[in-house]
Amino acid sequence: MFVLALALVLVSAPAVFARAQGEDVARGPTFGARALQALIDGIQFGVIIAITSVGLSLIFGTIHLINFAHGEFVTIGATFAFFLNASAAGPGWHLIPAAIAAVVFGALLGGAVERGIWRPLRARGTGLINMFIVTIGLSLLLRHVVLVLYGTRPASFAQYDIQKAISLGPASITPRDLTVTLLAVLVLLGIAALLQKTRIGTAVRAISANRDLAEATGIDVQRVVLFVWMLGGALAALGGVFFGLVEIVTWDMGFKLLLLMFAGIILGGLGSAYGAMVGSLVIGIVAQMSTLWFPVDLQYAWALLVLIVVLLVRPQGILGRAERVG
Repeated sequence: MFVLALALVLVSAPAVFARAQGEDVARGPTFGARALQALIDGIQFGVIIAITSVGLSLIFGTIHLINFAHGEFVTIGATFAFFLNASAAGPGWHLIPAAIAAVVFGALLGGAVERGIWRPLRARGTGLINMFIVTIGLSLLLRHVVLVLYGTRPASFAQYDIQKAISLGPASITPRDLTVTLLAVLVLLGIAALLQKTRIGTAVRAISANRDLAEATGIDVQRVVLFVWMLGGALAALGGVFFGLVEIVTWDMGFKLLLLMFAGIILGGLGSAYGAMVGSLVIGIVAQMSTLWFPVDLQYAWALLVLIVVLLVRPQGILGRAERVG
């Protein structure tokens, strides 16, 4: 009898222990805690999209070109920093100087593309539709060049990979993600100050409002357009480094972000840098908050659904101006 009782105790003990653990797991994070965590993640995602989309919006505002290759600028910035930082063939720089070098390279790439492709095409009187098709071809070319040089294997930077999260009440965030978010916000505030407080920023806004009138008042339009392309390339590269730091570096990461960039720009208002910031932030928050109810694979779809709903109610976007056609 004693042996039988002991056997029953040994058999039932794991079940009792598992039931106790199951109750702890079932309690888990509350919905409010998960919502706060999703909001923090959404803000971080949104400001990264905003950095990459501001340059794209400024380019459209100055020359009305939809640059389909802008996503590849994001990828090139991330992969260039990875080469300098973590590649076996690279010099092994720390991530901070590697990121600065990537931003400079992105600015030079944007200026080279403007001087070598878009300015000659505009001088020849090439239509915007034809130039848009050229951007698609350039996107495919750059993407596959990155594929050949970088490869298909995802990788991460050498620094700031594994960190202990900082508790923010029921939510948490790593020092890396917090730093990226704060730096992204500071960069966006710097762009806003540049557009409002500097002569070059005033010139950019003047060209966006009326190119012919701006040129008639003595503004060097070609120089301002070159500046916008370089600024857009630098911001795209910086956004690529940030995105690769909080996620992972892949050969098509910029292409995956491109649709969300367009969504943020259209949602905020075409040609408006501030609209791109606001629209991208909304897209990022909606994408992350949707994971509270729906599968992660659908988070981008719900963000685009919000875009459709807003445009049905306000076709010019959140900060766009309504214009008469004809």
